[in-house]
Amino acid sequence: MSLPRLKERVPLLMAALEANYPLSATALDFTTTLELAVATILSAQCTDIRVNLVTPALFARFPTVHDYAASTPAEIEGYVKTTGLFRNKAKNIHAFAVAIIKDHAGEVPCTMDELLALPGVGRKTANVVLGDGFGVPGITVDTHVGRLSRRLGLTKHADAVKAEFDLMRLIPQPEWTHFSHRMILHGRAVCVARSPRCDGCPVAAVCPKRGVETKVVARLRRPPVPE
Repeated sequence: MSLPRLKERVPLLMAALEANYPLSATALDFTTTLELAVATILSAQCTDIRVNLVTPALFARFPTVHDYAASTPAEIEGYVKTTGLFRNKAKNIHAFAVAIIKDHAGEVPCTMDELLALPGVGRKTANVVLGDGFGVPGITVDTHVGRLSRRLGLTKHADAVKAEFDLMRLIPQPEWTHFSHRMILHGRAVCVARSPRCDGCPVAAVCPKRGVETKVVARLRRPPVPE
């Protein structure tokens, strides 16, 4: 679909998402930008629910960036083991804290370039921190946003960065953060990966369902598994 036609469809999509998900915010629990950054690092290949289960004890033990820096990755590991990839995450969190003290006077920076220069921070984490921590609009392409964007025909790219830039061309900048959160909520509640609930879907009128029919046909053609 051409870019002009996509731009005609996007306002209808945004309106439907806003009507069904009026409250748009990250599901991660945090009170400071440091807590948000750490929680987002932990959320890689892990659910927000699981992250929220481990962060209360983690944040109580390490209330400041100096507490993380004065600790060791091994100690941090003990608090984040259930989030998956915990050794690498603990190493990144420790290095992240050290870098913030060294390069930013102990404060989480508020620009994309500065955030991307920090250990453990990719564009997804940077956009979450900017959008929910500093109020700077950003499109966060996690698993849900990437999958729904392809299904809705907003991008053809599986690569998160390429998908992000496609969405940036389509979505008005002030709505980037809200759009991301609403897509995530919709992906969790309705447009799930294996069996999307298309009947009654609030965005069905503007959804080409790309990839859905193919998956259904593939399931129908798959030989039955012997019991």
